[in-house]
Amino acid sequence: MTQQGAVLQGYNNELVKCIEDLCMQKEELNKQIQQAEEEKNKLQHEIQVLSEQLECVCENLAQKVASRNELDAILAETEAAYMKILDSSRTLLNVLKKEVGSLKHTPELKTN
Repeated sequence: MTQQGAVLQGYNNELVKCIEDLCMQKEELNKQIQQAEEEKNKLQHEIQVLSEQLECVCENLAQKVASRNELDAILAETEAAYMKILDSSRTLLNVLKKEVGSLKHTPELKTN
């Protein structure tokens, strides 16, 4: 019977060792889970910060594009008006040259 008790004690020792090994594996896994959760939380925070930065950049970009479009319209209107001024100036110059040319061909008025 003592031999059976020794065998039973051997089984018990192995069983306790297996249970201790499982507990150690569980503790290691818990540490890994905790580290993964911390990394996940860190990344989620970084994503939130980056999303807020992206939103600000997008708003700023939209304002700048709107301003540029407004400037494009103002420039187009100004250039068109300037071209009309140039055309009017050219027409005025041509009329003036024609008038001066016709004055040269007319006899001067005599004064009494």
